[in-house]
Amino acid sequence: MERADQTHLSRVLGPVHIWALGVGIVLVGQFMGWNFTIAKGGTLGALGACWIIGVLYVSLIMINTELGCAIPEAGGQYAMAKYLLGPLAAFNIGLMLVFEYVMLAAADALVVGEILKTLHPDVQALPYVLLSLLVLTFMNYRGVRATLNLNIILTGVAFVTILILLFGSRFYSPAGSFLRLGELGNGLPYGWIGILGALQFGCWFYLGIEGTVPAAEECRSTGRALPVGALLGMITLIIGATITWFASSGLVDAQTLGASVYPLYEAAIATKVPFVIEALFLGTLLSCLASANGCIADASRAWYSMAKDTLIPGVFSALHPKYKTPYRAILFLLPITIAFGYTGLLDQVITFSILSALLVYVLTGYMMIKFRRMYPLGGIPRVYVSPWHPWPAVVVVILSVLTLLGMYFGYWVNIVSGCLFYLLASIWFVTYRAKSVDIAAFLAKGGAAWPRPRGY
Repeated sequence: MERADQTHLSRVLGPVHIWALGVGIVLVGQFMGWNFTIAKGGTLGALGACWIIGVLYVSLIMINTELGCAIPEAGGQYAMAKYLLGPLAAFNIGLMLVFEYVMLAAADALVVGEILKTLHPDVQALPYVLLSLLVLTFMNYRGVRATLNLNIILTGVAFVTILILLFGSRFYSPAGSFLRLGELGNGLPYGWIGILGALQFGCWFYLGIEGTVPAAEECRSTGRALPVGALLGMITLIIGATITWFASSGLVDAQTLGASVYPLYEAAIATKVPFVIEALFLGTLLSCLASANGCIADASRAWYSMAKDTLIPGVFSALHPKYKTPYRAILFLLPITIAFGYTGLLDQVITFSILSALLVYVLTGYMMIKFRRMYPLGGIPRVYVSPWHPWPAVVVVILSVLTLLGMYFGYWVNIVSGCLFYLLASIWFVTYRAKSVDIAAFLAKGGAAWPRPRGY
């Protein structure tokens, strides 16, 4: 069988594809999941979490882009850990990335099922969800460019429906507006501690934008596509998140909003305007499809990269001879995604995805600081330099730790269970798989081409 490192993923992506990948994965978080911030912190606590976590992700994009341009390999943060932290940390980060995206895709499937049930009580959602995931998997199987071209359309239409909800609420007309923003005076029922608790689900506004980095190896010009696509994506998401909070909080009471599976659709129903309701129904479905589409791409790239570097069985490292896609990794992860999607536990699935992501963020902040110490500016070529170093890395670590602390309020069992899972996976890797790691293959690309790092 031909080794995966003897072939290459196709370099076909530009800035708009990177924008579509990042925003496509994340935008679903503005149609569902973010509203659990209201249950934990109140309406104003949700707004505080939205903007605080926005600072975290802007900082994360800065450091991810510098590292991703310096290490333009499939796998994103996993590839960074290969050269900066070693095999054990790389194995854990790769596993965390896979579960972050698999759980996010599972949440997408769950929401698709729930919103289809609103059409008629007798609707069976399972066939539609399975068909959607099979079609998206097939598109990923056939090639990343067609996949992300589809995401451009899905993401663009879904974002437009958020604007339709905003204008459908008649926010511009004090006399005819449907918004009840005067009722937000008690928006901090638990005080400032509620904002800390809300940070957990505040991540859902932006979680997945870091998924632009795993596609670095497939960019035509990494130094242009990654910074432009990711930063434009972050601007899009901050605008969309603020509109989402504003319209939803003004249209739906906090108790209903804090427990809803599809909060933006709930807000559309509150307007009682048929066109707005239909638009948000479509937007919710399309955002779920775009997110699942991007998640399949990113999770499979992480799994493929781990197999290519011999951290997991090499059977998953094969690229399709015609389409140059990691087809075995794509097919292997499909049933796992479906299984988690039909647990029916949306907040639990979201929490495990967020936990995995936050652990990656903490390690990414550390990797950025270590990278600059090993290779100061001028040490190796850089096509993008993160400004204000080391403050973005410090902000990422501090806010990620604070968010993990906020998860303690109601989800401490999930934290313990998730950390225990990764601990057991690490024990398996050290006692069994580490013996099979081919260090030459593990460090075959970027690290070997760099000069000897300072102090190492």
